[in-house]
Amino acid sequence: MNMLSRSKKSRSGWKLKAVLRGTLLRELRKRLRRLQKRFAERGFNLEREIKRLEAENTFLRAAAPDPAAHPVSIVSISERRTLCVKAVIAGIIPFRAVPRILGVFHSAGRMQMPIPHFTSVIHWSLRAGVAIFNEVAPLNTPWLAIIDCSINIGIRKVLVVLRVPLQALAAKQGAIGLQDCECIGLKIATRWNGSLVKDALDETFNKAGLPCAIIKDQGTDLNKGVELYRAAENTNKILVIDDVGHATANALKAEFAEKKPFINFLEIVRKGAARIRQTDLAWLLPPKIRTKGRFQGITEVAKWATKLLNLMGGAGRAKKDSELHCLRKAFCGLSQLRSFLERFCGMCKRAEEFLKLMKQKGINQTTYAQAKALLLRLPENSSTRIRLLSWLTRQLAIQCQLDIGSLALLVSSDALESLFGKFKTIVQRNPKAELNRLIYIIPLLCGTHSSANIDNALRGCSHEQMLNQIEETIPTTLRQQRHRILDAKPEQVPKTGIQEWLKAA
Repeated sequence: MNMLSRSKKSRSGWKLKAVLRGTLLRELRKRLRRLQKRFAERGFNLEREIKRLEAENTFLRAAAPDPAAHPVSIVSISERRTLCVKAVIAGIIPFRAVPRILGVFHSAGRMQMPIPHFTSVIHWSLRAGVAIFNEVAPLNTPWLAIIDCSINIGIRKVLVVLRVPLQALAAKQGAIGLQDCECIGLKIATRWNGSLVKDALDETFNKAGLPCAIIKDQGTDLNKGVELYRAAENTNKILVIDDVGHATANALKAEFAEKKPFINFLEIVRKGAARIRQTDLAWLLPPKIRTKGRFQGITEVAKWATKLLNLMGGAGRAKKDSELHCLRKAFCGLSQLRSFLERFCGMCKRAEEFLKLMKQKGINQTTYAQAKALLLRLPENSSTRIRLLSWLTRQLAIQCQLDIGSLALLVSSDALESLFGKFKTIVQRNPKAELNRLIYIIPLLCGTHSSANIDNALRGCSHEQMLNQIEETIPTTLRQQRHRILDAKPEQVPKTGIQEWLKAA
């Protein structure tokens, strides 16, 4: 290749590179101009937004209230104690939750006070409870006593006695609550029998006076204890009222507990619940069927069974692997009990209507007629009907003996059940749960207590007085025994050899 051809080829390469370089530079200059324009617009928008926010901030500052008009509340020592006790009994919250809730208000700047430890909250509550319990005195107006034992918590049960004035039901115009009651008796024991119940009632009524009637369930320990007390004190004028809830449950139990269809129904429900518990049909789980006191909550099971039968449908096959097919397979045999369940559910419905009437309105001539009309709608040969009519007649006779006119007589101990439920919520669950000194918060859960009443109770009972009363009335707990034995410092002894030789050496 000659020099001219070589130069032309080299020039063509340089020219191509120059063209590409110029094209690239033009594209970069165009992109730079676009970015500069975009940044300029963005800066203008930001400046405009800043000005708008400054104007809005100025307006809000001018419209804001004066901080001096809403000062941070400074809580005194007495107010702090009262506030903690009120939080427990009004909010029904555990003791450990009180400091955390107060800490939220403190961090928000709405309350200025030292946050107490939860043990201080326990001690303040116990002092107030002990003081209020010690203030129990006889009443001049007639009143009813409600007595019952709690379930076993650990190895102990507590016997609680509540006082309800006769006028409470009339003033409430409905079922009474804990605010209408007063705790007058607290006693802990590992077991309860007639003699122990009699001694507890003797101690309670010596302090609070004699009631005109006692409301209780039909437990053998309470029955025997009340009989022994009436016989020892020769106080037959104290009448005995059987709780309507337990009476109805015992009537249903006597009629259905031994019948084969009912036993089969419970077995089908138990097996079906186990089959669907961890499946997509878990939302159809039945209510819990208790072993003890089963018939007290049997109406909820009856309602569930009625709805389930309607959901399962009638004759005809269900599509394989469908929800209906799985449901029928899980509760296999339930449809065959349809006729029994319709009768059983109908009777439970009537019993529930009867319970609602008695618990909300009590018993007098008017409610007696209404309740009797409900019971007469049950089958004539039903033992539930016979038992409840007999119970109704006895309670009306008691109402007449009290000579209270048209005033309705309370026949339910549901207030005590509510009290036990609130107590368990406050003391929380514990793997080693047992009844201990915390039972003295029970008087606080009854009646209405203002801040002034709680403050006076705290001033009237010192910490030392509270500890002395707890030591006298509360037996040594399992936890105290555990700490005393297992946490005691062991005596230091040599691992090997004879101790006398070491001393001699």
